[in-house]
Amino acid sequence: MTTRPKAHRHRTFTPRHLAVVGAGMAGVACARTLLQAGHEVTVIESGDSAGGRMASEGTPFGRFDSGAQYFTVRDARFARALETATAICKPWSANLVRVLDPHGRVAEAALPAREPHWVAQPGMDALVAHWAAPLGDRLVTRTRATRIERDSLDPSRWQLRTDGVDDSSHVYSGFDGVLLAVPPARTRALLDGDRLSSALSTAVDRVRIAPCWTLMIAFPQANQPTLSHLGPQWNAARSTHHRVAWLARESSKPGRDRIERWTLQASAAWSEEHLQDDPSRVEAKLLRAFSEITGVRATPSYAGTRCWPEAQTQVPLGQPCLWDAKARIGVAGDWCTGHRVEDAFLSGLNLALKVA
Repeated sequence: MTTRPKAHRHRTFTPRHLAVVGAGMAGVACARTLLQAGHEVTVIESGDSAGGRMASEGTPFGRFDSGAQYFTVRDARFARALETATAICKPWSANLVRVLDPHGRVAEAALPAREPHWVAQPGMDALVAHWAAPLGDRLVTRTRATRIERDSLDPSRWQLRTDGVDDSSHVYSGFDGVLLAVPPARTRALLDGDRLSSALSTAVDRVRIAPCWTLMIAFPQANQPTLSHLGPQWNAARSTHHRVAWLARESSKPGRDRIERWTLQASAAWSEEHLQDDPSRVEAKLLRAFSEITGVRATPSYAGTRCWPEAQTQVPLGQPCLWDAKARIGVAGDWCTGHRVEDAFLSGLNLALKVA
């Protein structure tokens, strides 16, 4: 009896060149994983550096985490990755409370610490920058991807049209796949309706994500010998104030300058209502809310605002990522499953594993 040899079950590894659009946590996790697997990557980022919503902004009075305030660790894969950044990530004793003001009277209720709060130092962007370092010049910053189209020299591949901050334009070509790790609105724009992938477009269209106004304020006078403390005894609070959802004393975080600094993040509903407001008007309203919540009447020496048009996921994609193998286009982001830092990391990791 003649038997046929069994087919070889292991596919031959063929390195590919993949474009990753977006260098936030999801994009960097995706690109780094692909690079480690032996693929070539080019990461296109519109900002000055990697980070995305894990942003940290420098001021004369110290740094502010204007996006993600902290992160938690629940997944073993994220925990293992963080073992490579033990010098950067430190636990934060947030002394978290819930501030209640249903009738205009502030009451504070301590919240039990269900899990450790972690921050990167000297700012939240340090973790993404650390993981992005091996990318080297594969990370192209200050460049905005504007269109995905077939490669003009090889129609079986993709190319990206981009605009630089100096009004220059450039085409990056020769990609075997394009991976989008940007917020839903940018993802929809780059997918260009059903032109590239109707399956991806239909799925992303269902996602809803709310904006967030952020206020950053500094009180250097609180560090004078005549003043031992400014404001409440807690360092972070979840608030039911109609304008404010979150407050944090930035100067209480590990590795930060000790000048008294606070970050406020407005509620999703208030941010949506005031999305188009002038920043100075938003600043004034959030400063008033800060005084109402904390009792601090002093005028800050520094105040700045930042608006995140897409910040907190209301209706997620419902799965960690999407990969259209036929079109060779994928999407990733925290908004695929939630809005936590870990959600972004796992989304980027899962997309890389699907592609690799």
